[in-house]
Amino acid sequence: MENYFNYFTEIEEHFQRRRGSILLLSTLDWALIETWREAGIPLEAVLRGIDDAFDKYEARKSRARMRQINGLAWCTQAVMDAVEAMKEASIGAQPAATGSAPAPGFEPENIAAHLNQCATQLEQAPLTGLAAAIAQQTAARLRELALTLPANLEELERNLTVLEEKLFNALTATASESDLLALREESARELAPYRSRMKTEQIRQVEQQFLLKRLLEKYALPRLSLFYMSRQ
Repeated sequence: MENYFNYFTEIEEHFQRRRGSILLLSTLDWALIETWREAGIPLEAVLRGIDDAFDKYEARKSRARMRQINGLAWCTQAVMDAVEAMKEASIGAQPAATGSAPAPGFEPENIAAHLNQCATQLEQAPLTGLAAAIAQQTAARLRELALTLPANLEELERNLTVLEEKLFNALTATASESDLLALREESARELAPYRSRMKTEQIRQVEQQFLLKRLLEKYALPRLSLFYMSRQ
């Protein structure tokens, strides 16, 4: 369970180690990690793919001048290759051992605090119309969940995913045409260097996650997933 919720951090830190410098991940990078996570790609496959991409890059760099790898999208095909190799070798990500004690940082009081904080942000968001109504409904549901937490964290995560999807749909339905066009153009610019390395479905998923992240940032809205919960 702890590895499941550390998926983002593990990938970010591994990419930074291989690159040899602290490079803050872009909105595009986070969107790509989201698509891998949603597709059920094991963490081991992502880390192996990053290693393979950098190994090939370093071998080629010794023979020709090459630009520094500045984004995770460069590793996309290597990650997909790693997934296929693991399937062929029948190597799957092993399910985390279950136990009575919650993983560090995922104690009930921490989760409840995260849900209530998200609810407060939604209640205070500068939204109108349908988006405002959905935000208020979502906030009320989060406070309910904070009072009666499901015993299974994956069940809670599924609930949060549904709530976030409803909020995203409301935001896109009420956003102006000019705002959506500007965001899609920004996404296209950032994806342009990597399109040849990604499949059509991957591009579509990354664009969707990119749009979600930008809309949430625009209205100072929280990510509901436990991935984004402070575990201090």
